[in-house]
Amino acid sequence: MSKIYNRASTGITGFDNAIDMLRLGDNVVWQVDSVVDYKGYVAPFVKRARKDGRKIVYIHFAPHDPLIDDLKGIGYYELDPDQGFESFSTHVYDIITDEGKEVFYVFDCLSELLTYWHSDLMIGNFFRIACPYLFELDTVAYFALLRNKHTYSTIARIRETTQVLFDLYHIKNQYYVHPLKVWERYSSTMFIPHKSTKTEFTPVTASAELAEIFSYTSIQAERKDNWINLFDSAREALFMDESEQQKIKDMIINIMVGRSRRINDMVNKYLTLKDLLNIQLRQIGTGFIGGKSVGMLLARKILEEDKEVKFEDILEQHDSFYLGSDIFYTYIVQNGWWKLRRKQKTESGYFKYARELKERMLEGKFPEVIKEQFQQMLEYFGQSPIIVRSSSLLEDDFGNAFAGKYESVFCANQGTPEERYRAFEEAVKKIYASTMKEEALAYRLKRGLFNKDEQMAILVQRVSGDYHGDYFFPHLAGVGNSSNLYVWDQSIDRHAGMLRLVFGLGTRAVDRIMGDYPRIVSLDRPEQSPLLDYEDEAKFSQRKVDVLDLKENALLEKPLEEVINLDLKTRSDIFAKPDHKTNRKMKELGLKGKSHYILGFEKLLKETDFPLWMRKMLATLEAMYDYPVDIEFTANFREDESYKINLVQCRPLQTKGPGEPVQMPEISDTNKCLFTFKGNFMGGNIRLPLDYIILVDPKGYMELSLEDKYAVARTVGIINNKLKDNTMMIMGPGRWGTTTPTLGVTVNFAEICNVKAICELAYNIGGFMPELSYGSHFFQDMVESDIFYAAIFDGYPEVSYNPGYVLDRKNLLGEIAPNSLGLKDVIHVADVSEMELYSDIISQKVLCK
Repeated sequence: MSKIYNRASTGITGFDNAIDMLRLGDNVVWQVDSVVDYKGYVAPFVKRARKDGRKIVYIHFAPHDPLIDDLKGIGYYELDPDQGFESFSTHVYDIITDEGKEVFYVFDCLSELLTYWHSDLMIGNFFRIACPYLFELDTVAYFALLRNKHTYSTIARIRETTQVLFDLYHIKNQYYVHPLKVWERYSSTMFIPHKSTKTEFTPVTASAELAEIFSYTSIQAERKDNWINLFDSAREALFMDESEQQKIKDMIINIMVGRSRRINDMVNKYLTLKDLLNIQLRQIGTGFIGGKSVGMLLARKILEEDKEVKFEDILEQHDSFYLGSDIFYTYIVQNGWWKLRRKQKTESGYFKYARELKERMLEGKFPEVIKEQFQQMLEYFGQSPIIVRSSSLLEDDFGNAFAGKYESVFCANQGTPEERYRAFEEAVKKIYASTMKEEALAYRLKRGLFNKDEQMAILVQRVSGDYHGDYFFPHLAGVGNSSNLYVWDQSIDRHAGMLRLVFGLGTRAVDRIMGDYPRIVSLDRPEQSPLLDYEDEAKFSQRKVDVLDLKENALLEKPLEEVINLDLKTRSDIFAKPDHKTNRKMKELGLKGKSHYILGFEKLLKETDFPLWMRKMLATLEAMYDYPVDIEFTANFREDESYKINLVQCRPLQTKGPGEPVQMPEISDTNKCLFTFKGNFMGGNIRLPLDYIILVDPKGYMELSLEDKYAVARTVGIINNKLKDNTMMIMGPGRWGTTTPTLGVTVNFAEICNVKAICELAYNIGGFMPELSYGSHFFQDMVESDIFYAAIFDGYPEVSYNPGYVLDRKNLLGEIAPNSLGLKDVIHVADVSEMELYSDIISQKVLCK
């Protein structure tokens, strides 16, 4: 059954007769030559609305004087579009919500928003948000657009969305109104120009008069988006004086780089106007390019401009594109999810609606204009593998790394153009959906970013590496920290920096991978390992290699023995050496097969200048950032053993100093403390009084079903929230935060974010083995949250561990998480208010008693 509309007046009787009145629910858009012309038609509309006793609201956001001279009795809101699209749109949405049904609205000319947002795309997005909501509430709203100011696609979106669209012409002191769309109304003269006065509104039917009118209104060629026009004009500034260039440069930084003052200052210092204009040439859509893109570009520029060290000789050229943050909002608005996003952005709906929005974001559609630009970019890359990476506004900034919170997706980029396009589009959707991951939401909430504008831009990079058989990968990849605060030996210089190094793609360097150990390198002693004196060196090295399998068109892990014997186009012994012990055993057992290798990178670290270059690179970036940095990189070697380093990411490293020296208690009997050992900890000098210890028993955990192992992680999350105002230490088997229950406790970081210390327990029977997390995303989370970390290798020399100090106390699990009593033999929560945790970097001692 169709909706019944009440009538409303334009304030001009003849006008009302021509269009059969306005209806409640109508959004009325005027295309005008000037705001003054628009104001002339706002006045009678407001006057009549007052007479009829209507509630009137005026939304004022443009720099011109108000459109309504007498604001008495009118709801008046003055908004600042410079706060950004989401803040502005949210404010308008909330006003509409609060004002309620059957309100009459006047909005300033929407074209004025280009002054702040610089994007036609976002004008259309705003209208797509406001118009349907106003219609839903039976309002009547007036909007205006400046003629020939917007792209045809923007006008088309507005025409499609609005109920009423007029062209207003001012020709030779005479006004003409041409109705272009009047929804669900029709007459034989409705859609021709009408000569308009304050009282009369007469259709122009004579062909001679119509021809004269339209001689002043020629059809324009397709117009560029305001964003493109702005940058075209900016290129002309390259020929202007320095002061004019600086004005343009400041403007571009504000609209494309971001809102971080500290980062913007660095960009202003190191990137030229020409640099910024070249970046824009590789931008798809409009808006910010995001923190990850900015960090990569800024760091590379710093190194390339270094006068003392010729980094340009060693750096591989990057090949990247940037999906502007406005595409993220366009995707949400285009698919009709803005109302759901508003519900999710409330305190009560923050987690409640995130799952639904995440699922929808995996299934949406992109506008055709964006899809075409995606296609052109993919044609540029051809079949070269690419990586699609998150680059949100807040990411990689001073204070907020967002390490591992959002997705990055490798695209092997094989197959037909249609198949390659589908894979890329799915990767973009997956990254957008990752903004609604519980862990990302918890991170923002914990760091006070709940109400911050967190738009998602995307960085698309050509994968660094080469073809080796059917596989594509770089020889080396890893992360580097310029400040190694978590040293494992008192002789190490923490200012020299450290690396977390892997063979193949860098996924194994940033994530904690099942059964694998990256090589940890302290750059002042690159040949020295942080691990204990293990009996079997091979057990604690990298065993699998992540590659892009071009036949399977996927990211896969392959055994080291398979990959190391490929044609690497350089010497394999730079990276790996034969595992003589294993090979001898295999021979003794009569087993024939491939030789086994150990990835120790010994010749790389001892016989090449690679560690020296990395140390110089980290030191230079830290000096220019005036802050420790965290980088991601790859390296590719040639047959002559020369190589290139590709810097793919750089961000401020969230750190704290080692702290004041701690007076360690003297212990005559190591059995009279919970644990004591040397090395294998991260977090500086501490003396931490504890309230509670949550201990997951390794043996009990190993014997649980897979379902119950996951239940342990969820229960730890409940305890983490219930005891968040207390000082907690958690202890348990293997790797906390792993995705594999057989390797450790599968918590996500949101489930342990309130603890002050984590102790990972080695347990030989179950195969649990901690791994020092230097440089991983887990490491970043611990540093940013100021969490102390220790790995306890029970049974090793100089390690004393006495779990009875916890297990002999009352188990409080039933009081804190009564629905988890079935796990009381595995999870033990003890009040340990008299216990303290100590560590000392100089002596490398850790103690809890």
